[in-house]
Amino acid sequence: MPKRLSTRIWLTKLLGSWAGLIQGDTLTWDRWRWLADRLPATRNGERLLDVGCGTGAFTICAALRGYEALGLTWDEGDSEVAIARSMIIGAKGATFSICDVRELEKRIEFRSQFEVAICCENIEHILDDFRLVRAIYMTLKPGGRLLLTTPNYLNRPISAYDMGPFQKSEEGWHVRRGYTPTMLREVVTRAGFVVEEISYCSGFFSQKFTYFLRLFPGRLYYFAWILTACVRPIIPIADHCFHLVISYPKYSIGITAYKERSY
Repeated sequence: MPKRLSTRIWLTKLLGSWAGLIQGDTLTWDRWRWLADRLPATRNGERLLDVGCGTGAFTICAALRGYEALGLTWDEGDSEVAIARSMIIGAKGATFSICDVRELEKRIEFRSQFEVAICCENIEHILDDFRLVRAIYMTLKPGGRLLLTTPNYLNRPISAYDMGPFQKSEEGWHVRRGYTPTMLREVVTRAGFVVEEISYCSGFFSQKFTYFLRLFPGRLYYFAWILTACVRPIIPIADHCFHLVISYPKYSIGITAYKERSY
């Protein structure tokens, strides 16, 4: 068994669905909390598409909330981890498919099949962001909803590479700094959506905690993660209280949008 898969499985056996949310920095957990606030639990079996699911943390958590959740990733290794995790946790509603999301529009079988689509921290990697969002629009049924997060253009960079230079081709890292509310609204409305809400996640303490973890490369990262694990639960509370006093820009911007029903 590959070492990467073995480590992820061990953590999943120990922590369950929490493994995918907290094994890295706090930004992932912040995004799930943002999603969970906008993703009600259900018994109706609504179908959810997770565009760019990585190792499947959000797909699995959505399935545990009652959704029939399909996660898309281009990386076969990530898909292998995601499948193994879902089996260990017993997230029967979670499935995964290999898909380069830049070619999502070609997946005809996904057209008008989903009630919800989520896309977290992906469009900043895609040059033709409008094409991606339009393809997501086409996967939704009329009345479907999009939940999307991406870096806030006006954030204060956590570390040096958040400042660029950004790539001019799609090689895995960011091709743009992020989005302002106007920029994000433009992409989403051009794709056909009606914007419901623009909001933010990942405050001051979450960003500083992430910066601290990034100081430790390789295996040292896991040591730093274990050393600071006990602090993680209080970060959301500290961020909320700090934001009430000082308006520090949050790292990610999120948008909730709606695909209008036709009459």
